[in-house]
Amino acid sequence: MPILVEPDSTTAGVLTSALPGGAQVVARADEVEGWLNGRGEYALVIGPTLEMTAAVGLAERVRTGHPGTSIVLTRLELEPQVYAQAMQAGIGAVVAADDHAALGTAVTRARSTWEAIHGPTGVVEGERQGQVFMVFSPKGGVGKTTMAVNLSVALARTGVEVCVVDLDLAFGDVAITMQLIPEHTITEAAVSEDDMDFSLLQKLLTRHESGLTILAAPTHPEGRDLITASLARRVVQTLRRHFDYVVIDTPPGFDDQVLGAFDETDECIIVATLDVPTIKNTKVAIETLDLLNLVPGNRHLVLNRADEEVGLNQGNVEDILGIKVAVALPSSPAVASATNHGQPIVLSKPDHPVSKAIIGLAMRLAGESAHAKPAEPAKRGLFGRKK
Repeated sequence: MPILVEPDSTTAGVLTSALPGGAQVVARADEVEGWLNGRGEYALVIGPTLEMTAAVGLAERVRTGHPGTSIVLTRLELEPQVYAQAMQAGIGAVVAADDHAALGTAVTRARSTWEAIHGPTGVVEGERQGQVFMVFSPKGGVGKTTMAVNLSVALARTGVEVCVVDLDLAFGDVAITMQLIPEHTITEAAVSEDDMDFSLLQKLLTRHESGLTILAAPTHPEGRDLITASLARRVVQTLRRHFDYVVIDTPPGFDDQVLGAFDETDECIIVATLDVPTIKNTKVAIETLDLLNLVPGNRHLVLNRADEEVGLNQGNVEDILGIKVAVALPSSPAVASATNHGQPIVLSKPDHPVSKAIIGLAMRLAGESAHAKPAEPAKRGLFGRKK
């Protein structure tokens, strides 16, 4: 998939309409090389609002470090000096930002060049090349499941297909958070690990009124023992070919199943709160990710209940962890109230500050700029299906 670097979210949303589904969007030039180091991509599209000096510097670094990645520069004005600078930087194509046909052609040509060198990208006709977002924390009680569910709702509101996989196999709460009683869970996939396919998984999925699809955790903790690391990985591999986005909720800490899913993860959202034990555990977790070389350059730190009256602040956390805070969410009783009513806050109160922050993160991850119109909340009974 191509990667687009564009600081302005509105411009990014417009440009992604001309790119293949699943195109990754980053806001800063310094994030690009981390993404390319983790996956490699056949095309880098430089958005028009990235200043020319920064665009040229980025192109030169990518040309040196990732010679197989084609570079496409978009500009609002195609002046002669733009072409001269682009040629010197080794940029293969320069197109007008509003010429979507030319942009699409340049990206298609880049893919052809990549496949001539590396072979086919592996996307089967009719299948997606979905992105996988893992929501992770080394400590429980930080709001990880709430983040996973609301992030998924925010993505689904843009009209794409999203599946939430509950990999907290002993005590998963995704289904109950959304007041669903699933008829099937991931446990039933264990009997067919050797011949896993989507037709089998499709029967195990539960649909939510928001448009989300859920693969629920086992009903009882002992079901965890039936799910191997290889099965967890194959489940994610299969789902990403049939959904635009797969969001994985995880237990606190690293277990074999989570590590198996990490192998398929494109972006990791790390959730923490402003207390010393959580920050300590998060630092150890980040060091472990570094040691295992998991999602380098594609980690996003979310501070939940980020009220600085507790003695720590965002700056302290960034200094300790060595990672910038992507989103800071304020404390709010409305979040717990929405969860208790089975209506994630992004769905029930899209204008709430917490909702806006999560939607912003989703748009950044997905490369979308416009918020979909919120669905009308349905009436539900406690722990029951929609009425």
